[in-house]
Amino acid sequence: MRKPPKIKNTKLIAQTRVFGVEEMELEFSNGVYRIYERLKAGKHGAVMIIPLLNNETMLLIKEYAAGVERYELAFPKGLIDAGETSEHAANRELQEEVGYAANSLNLLRKVSLAPGYLSHQMDIVLAEDLYPSKLEGDEPEPIEVVEWKISDMDKLLEIEEFSEARSIAALYLLKDYLAKR
Repeated sequence: MRKPPKIKNTKLIAQTRVFGVEEMELEFSNGVYRIYERLKAGKHGAVMIIPLLNNETMLLIKEYAAGVERYELAFPKGLIDAGETSEHAANRELQEEVGYAANSLNLLRKVSLAPGYLSHQMDIVLAEDLYPSKLEGDEPEPIEVVEWKISDMDKLLEIEEFSEARSIAALYLLKDYLAKR
């Protein structure tokens, strides 16, 4: 098994309101030095929620995604605040974005996105036994909540606006979870 490189130095080389760019000086086990750059994630991580309204229906959201300049259909998601567990953050975000809370929350998996460049990781949480509960969120406009039949989950992959890799991964995790149930 390979030995991870030694981190000789790290420094923040750029900071925006949302992103930090970090430079990492690495020494590999063969003596080679390299400078890597990565987008530094927030301190507490993030969650994506797969809300199951009932045995036949899951809930998605449709909101503006500035990165691709269009409205995207996806599972709800958000940052974990200081002092929150993944499950607590998932329940809060669910109430802010979808208008439901969950009696049952189950962490399915932690995923990363472009781990060579991003330190960001996200916990994918299954939310079941939902009940109406609304909290005020920080979204600039109301989020559209979309009910989707679980039996039609494969059809989501045919929709251009359902393109976020984390939501696609969550869909496969849900499919696997339901198959084992």
